[in-house]
Amino acid sequence: MPAMANPPTILRVAIPSPLYRCFDYLPPRDGSNPNLQPGMRLRLPFGRSQTVGILLEVVDHSSIDRQRLRPAEAVLDQTPLLPPDLLHFLRWAADYYHHPLGEVIATALPTRLRQGEAAIPGQRSRWHLSDIGAEQDTTALARRAVRQAALLQRLRANDNCLADDELDDSVDRKTLNQLCTKGWARIEQIPDLKHNHNPSDTPPSLNPAQAAAVDTVCAQLDKFTPFLLDGVTGSGKTEVYLQIIAQVLASGRQALVLVPEITLTPQLLMRFEQRFSAPLAVLHSGLSEHERQNAWLYAAAGDAAIVIGTRSAVFTPLAKPGVIIVDEEHDASFKQQSGFRYSARDLALVRAQQLNIPIVLGSATPSFESLLNVKQGRFQRLHLPDRAGSAQAPRVELLDLRRQVMQEQLSEPLLQRMRRHLDAGGQVLLFLNRRGFAPTLICHECGWTAECRRCDAHMTLHQQQRHLRCHHCGSQRPLPQQCPSCGSADLRAIGSGTERIEQTLQQHFPDIGICRIDRDSTRRKGSLEQILSDIHDGRSRILIGTQMLAKGHHFPDVTLVGVLDGDQGLFGIDFRAGERMAQLIVQVGGRAGRAERPGEVVIQTHHPDHPLLQRLCREGYHAFAEDALAERETAALPPYQYLAVLRAEASQREAPLAFLEQAQALAAGIGHAGVELFGPLPAPMERRAGKFRAQLLLQAPRRATLHKLLDIWTPRLSELPTARKVRMSLDVDPIDLL
Repeated sequence: MPAMANPPTILRVAIPSPLYRCFDYLPPRDGSNPNLQPGMRLRLPFGRSQTVGILLEVVDHSSIDRQRLRPAEAVLDQTPLLPPDLLHFLRWAADYYHHPLGEVIATALPTRLRQGEAAIPGQRSRWHLSDIGAEQDTTALARRAVRQAALLQRLRANDNCLADDELDDSVDRKTLNQLCTKGWARIEQIPDLKHNHNPSDTPPSLNPAQAAAVDTVCAQLDKFTPFLLDGVTGSGKTEVYLQIIAQVLASGRQALVLVPEITLTPQLLMRFEQRFSAPLAVLHSGLSEHERQNAWLYAAAGDAAIVIGTRSAVFTPLAKPGVIIVDEEHDASFKQQSGFRYSARDLALVRAQQLNIPIVLGSATPSFESLLNVKQGRFQRLHLPDRAGSAQAPRVELLDLRRQVMQEQLSEPLLQRMRRHLDAGGQVLLFLNRRGFAPTLICHECGWTAECRRCDAHMTLHQQQRHLRCHHCGSQRPLPQQCPSCGSADLRAIGSGTERIEQTLQQHFPDIGICRIDRDSTRRKGSLEQILSDIHDGRSRILIGTQMLAKGHHFPDVTLVGVLDGDQGLFGIDFRAGERMAQLIVQVGGRAGRAERPGEVVIQTHHPDHPLLQRLCREGYHAFAEDALAERETAALPPYQYLAVLRAEASQREAPLAFLEQAQALAAGIGHAGVELFGPLPAPMERRAGKFRAQLLLQAPRRATLHKLLDIWTPRLSELPTARKVRMSLDVDPIDLL
């Protein structure tokens, strides 16, 4: 019997597209890379253009006739760009969030790699003093070659080496190359990573609770264990992270640290650089594409011992994973709100489990999901009940605004407290979660209001830029000189944002340095670092800002925190509004009294008797959370139930509702026992960015029950008759229903 011919090779590939399927191709005709492995990139013909896909598997059959399959144009990698563990993780994420795998993989890759650029990290130069150079008499040399002598002295003073990032105006490459030509120095290429060879920070002594937390985690470095580091504000959670990471690095492994906002990265990065001599990689949207690619590749190679990043850094490949840390785990910024709508915190837990390493979730105001996981024994709680050092918890007071004379949300009692703390040498932090000058511009004659032409929302006045801006879609237009409806020039700004508060404070405290921290004031690169420097150096003594101020910052001289609008979350339409308000109040209040001086927190409110505020202020966040969790359980809301939201939007008002009605009928045809469907209904803000929006809510008491329906239902949605008329998105475990 003749031997069977080798079966034909078929490449199964994930391509960034909205289709819930993979694509089959033939190998490149030139046979350039016979050793094809999952995780490699391929350049492929796709329609009338080209794209880059990821090889998932090599198979011997296809549901499509081989004659119709097109060959790949090129194999872009010699070895897999995505290691097996990361590819497995991404497939899990695509399945859980019911999102096309090609788009999930594209999210995980830096843009340049996604576009097919070579996976070669950039390098930088470092110059070393040679033995011959060390013997040179710089005094004699200075008489004929001043620059060379000065450079030799500089090298000796810097542990005999200088890197690119250590060069300044006094050091030029030409002189360095002259030293190399003479054999007095040598040059080498090193990874382009942050690397402080001379860390200055000595680990402090830990209090008993901190020491117990470090010991507990480090005793379980060789297995998956989820920990909740639940510590009051100022309890030294970062120091616990640092000492855990020190032991991970000592074992030759890597640490991945996730933070919710770019604003936290500079301060945290400084702490890490002062403590460790290990190379650090940083990943966030404020970096260039080249910088992000470098960090990603060096983490994959194991050259970056510590990776610090925001949400998408959860997808960073790690050659030697040791621990994952999620700082401020409660923060909503860990949830992606467009496209692939993943939760970085939840995915970090799955990744740690797949890698069989511990994960530490840290917060002073843990999410209700994490608190329930502790209660049910899924997480191990590490409690830090006291502030580090001699710092004491601040005194909290509810300030009744009823019948108070107000000046742009500043009451006279609050202004008096500010003067007292400033006179005593302290700093004052004021929190208002509303940027801009005023949220509404109104005509005093006819009542016209400046509304966004693309959203069901008012436009915010930005006085300094002299324009109106929509904070929902980003559209803006010049500030009108007169009412477009009646022609009156009497246009008035109603309400206060951080910009207006800053202007009012300048009138009350003309001789005091004032800084504002919000998305507008920190737009330019380096502006946040300058503002933080002014705060720490005492040049700015009054701080006004949005929730950017509430997260993780350490301002040791702040002795008074004022929450200007404590009522902002009391009556929100989303069921998580109270939880978020409590977290913000506790977090921003925790900036007060973090050093030797006692702190004070004043919460301005028109509802001082509200039970939520009363419980929060009298007994703290955990007492509030206990009550709120009981209410959630009674109302059958997360974390006791599981949700998914199917959203649809279109230029015509009727199309989203029509599509969602068909989607609901499809679910009924499949059968959805155990899953309740609510809607379809228009979204709370029906028109946004020029599109009309509607949503269909799915709810189930068990996660498996919900996903059993989604597995069948989601891929078939695009086949509905009205699917082409809308843009749809599925949000599994939504953090808001707006």
